[in-house]
Amino acid sequence: MIFGRVKPLDAILATAEKKSLHRTLGWFQLTLFGIGCVIGTGIFVLTAAGAQKAGPGLMLAFAIAGAICIVAALCYAEIAAMIPVAGSAYTYTYSTMGELLAWTVGWALILEYAVAASAVAVGWSGYFTGTILNQFMGIHLPAWLSAAPLALGGAPGGFINLPAIVIALLITWLLMIGTTESARVNAVLVAIKVTALSAFVALTLPSDYFSTDRFNPFLPAGVFGGFGTGVGAVGAAATIFFAYVGFDAVSTAAEETKNPQRNVPIGLIGSLLFCTVFYILVAAGAIGTIGGQPIMGPNGIPFPAGSEELARQCALPQHKDALVCSGEALAHVLRVIGWSGVGNLLGIAAFVALPSVILILMFGQTRIFFVMSRDGLLPERLSTVHPKWKTPHIVTAMTGVGVAFAAAFLPVGQLADIANAGTLYAFMMVAIAVMILRRTAAHQPRSFRTPVLWLVGPLTILGCVFLFFNLPSAAMLVLPVWGAIGLVIYFGYSRSHSHLGRGIVEVPEAH
Repeated sequence: MIFGRVKPLDAILATAEKKSLHRTLGWFQLTLFGIGCVIGTGIFVLTAAGAQKAGPGLMLAFAIAGAICIVAALCYAEIAAMIPVAGSAYTYTYSTMGELLAWTVGWALILEYAVAASAVAVGWSGYFTGTILNQFMGIHLPAWLSAAPLALGGAPGGFINLPAIVIALLITWLLMIGTTESARVNAVLVAIKVTALSAFVALTLPSDYFSTDRFNPFLPAGVFGGFGTGVGAVGAAATIFFAYVGFDAVSTAAEETKNPQRNVPIGLIGSLLFCTVFYILVAAGAIGTIGGQPIMGPNGIPFPAGSEELARQCALPQHKDALVCSGEALAHVLRVIGWSGVGNLLGIAAFVALPSVILILMFGQTRIFFVMSRDGLLPERLSTVHPKWKTPHIVTAMTGVGVAFAAAFLPVGQLADIANAGTLYAFMMVAIAVMILRRTAAHQPRSFRTPVLWLVGPLTILGCVFLFFNLPSAAMLVLPVWGAIGLVIYFGYSRSHSHLGRGIVEVPEAH
């Protein structure tokens, strides 16, 4: 049977029980951890793309994406507390729905992490060229060296995004030689990000430039832009869903949390609510000060974010200050309203903080590769550890080349949409896995149980499907095409080399 290879839950849990973590985290620490994981790329980078899709309705888009993340987070919390092992949604699916579906989830996660890292690299490139080179060094990098080619939706004259390639390969090199982040450095970067965004809100919302007139019309493209268009408030929500990815890191801390039944949902929902309100305030500040109306096409529908048509419009003098045309939206807003110095500091904050996000995403992708290789589904050579650096250098190098290539030739909005397609599929499978485990492992200890799972589980599935079908059609197509390539690899190699299929199941002896 194709679906018959289910990895025994006892084997997974026995491995997990070998490590016993001390419960030290309270709800406040969890909430701060969640805020640090979530705030980053999306709000710094995707504000312009979201405004082009929804106009002032970007504020509603943040609320929609945040609500779907909250129900998905509750599902993640139960299963992460119950199966606290590496592999995330891939491992959860393997233990409930079998090897084939687990392969599809792992394959989608590989796409998600790599493309998300590419999106962050492109976003970092915008702040690097706009703030560091232009503002501080007086260097204007030509468009052909700093933007994706026109055929793929870049700026006029774009050929290759060189800064994005450089940062992607630099992070790859750091990962290969074994450089890791310390918690202290990460905490400083979180403080920089939150301080920068707080300063943005403080300077824009009460400013003399702020006008409520700029919020009309509030939904220029409507709530639903239409199937496959990726516009409207829901289309923008499908894109800026990217701004919330990272919250699942909170759920994985469930086994280190005091009173997880109470503190995990507070940490998850608290951090997501904080980020949602924060994001809405940032969007309100940006739109209320310089406007955020999309540039409309002749048919009354906004030009697609990152498209050739939009790039041509943004090159016109009348749109030079438009929010939707900026590659470093928040710094750009502050410069337009006369706070150039603070805008430059915000650009520096993004320049400094975003590489850590690339590192985390690429590290996560190599971990998924590593777990799948350990299960025999990918060649074990991929997870070979370098004798000197003690890192999986082969898979890290492959990942880095793929990330650099995508960052070189695709604009940030398209990359975020593609990454979201893989993320939404993984989140949906986690919700299904939680509901299955409630029946197949009903008596298994759970330090956290998702409240009203009969409602939260289906809402998560429907929410993920809903956002997926509001992505642009090109992004929707990437997932099944990528999945088809994965199935060829699975039936051509993985199925016959699977450790589980060959009867190799490691179950540590009970002590």
